[in-house]
Amino acid sequence: MDKKERNEKIELYGRGYDLLIQTLKDVPQEMWQFKPEPKEWSVHEILVHLADSESNAALRARKLIVEPNGVLMGYDQDKWAIELNYHDQSWEDALETVKFVRKTTYRLLKQQPDEVFQNTVKHPEYDEPYTFEKWINIYSGHIPGHIEQIKNNYLIWKNTVG
Repeated sequence: MDKKERNEKIELYGRGYDLLIQTLKDVPQEMWQFKPEPKEWSVHEILVHLADSESNAALRARKLIVEPNGVLMGYDQDKWAIELNYHDQSWEDALETVKFVRKTTYRLLKQQPDEVFQNTVKHPEYDEPYTFEKWINIYSGHIPGHIEQIKNNYLIWKNTVG
């Protein structure tokens, strides 16, 4: 990934929260508990997942910056959703978490010299080194990917109630 592409992805990362909020304005809260399938996530669960995942992502970015060649913590996102009872968690608090984690990490990324983006760490789910490029690719697309999931949930919900 060249510097231009990296900067474009960092900018997309920085817009993630705003893109999410814009999407949520078009989705009625009355359907936020709706699950298209028992093992799929509701909008509410997606929002709480985003808070947990984005918090982990922020720590991973900091580890990549400060402790290259270190080891990241893995986690089972589906188990977290079940064991932490995501529907019992506050989606409002989750959105605030996403907002501040994204904002502070975006600012941090913008301050880094080019050479930092060559750093790698060990991720327990990957055999090869976990690169900053991989981190940027994953997390610049993380919220947009869940926005598509939210829109899909809404379409399925509309078709089942209407």
